[in-house]
Amino acid sequence: MESHIVKINAIRQVTHDVKSFRIEKPAGYQFSPGQATEVSINKPGWEEERRPFTFTSLNQHPWLEFTIKRYADHDGVTNLLHQLKEGDELIIRDVWGAIEYKGPGYFIAGGAGITPFIAILRQLHEDKRIDGNVLFFSNKTAVDVIYEEELSNILGNDAHFILTREEKEGYEHGFIDSVFLQKNISDFKCHFYICGPDKMIHDINAALEKLGASADLVVFEK
Repeated sequence: MESHIVKINAIRQVTHDVKSFRIEKPAGYQFSPGQATEVSINKPGWEEERRPFTFTSLNQHPWLEFTIKRYADHDGVTNLLHQLKEGDELIIRDVWGAIEYKGPGYFIAGGAGITPFIAILRQLHEDKRIDGNVLFFSNKTAVDVIYEEELSNILGNDAHFILTREEKEGYEHGFIDSVFLQKNISDFKCHFYICGPDKMIHDINAALEKLGASADLVVFEK
């Protein structure tokens, strides 16, 4: 597997526990929106601690970007990533990923599961092909919502933010379950894109199947 040592050029705080990292793009490095790579930190003892992260930049950009949530409850890769500074180095590898845009439909995301959809939605917006797509984005509280303003600008009224642990004006409250899907979706014969915690993916897949969605039209990371 080919690997590249790349420098971090810019770091931006996105939410209280999410940062975006803009890094060097190796010559000839290509990816499709929704794809990811394995990333490790170029520091002694961490070079082989690989974690998968999705590109949130667009392929035509002269840089790469990752949007990464910090899990501070253990001393792992994301915790150390959030301590890095501009000029520090990462190691990236070949691209991979099963989440690919196949046509208009519903994007259903939980927490950091939004990341594979960010580049897809940004590219559709850039190409003026966003019409016909709807986002249901579930988070615990309002401060957890990643890129809320940008997603609202891209999708307008088709961006729906659902909070599970907080009731707040301007947000929907509850869980994305069978009842929610039945209430909010009129056509189960379109594409569905799902990303989030494993249990959420499993439960939504099961609910969609019962509601008549075709397995061929449901896209998620295997």
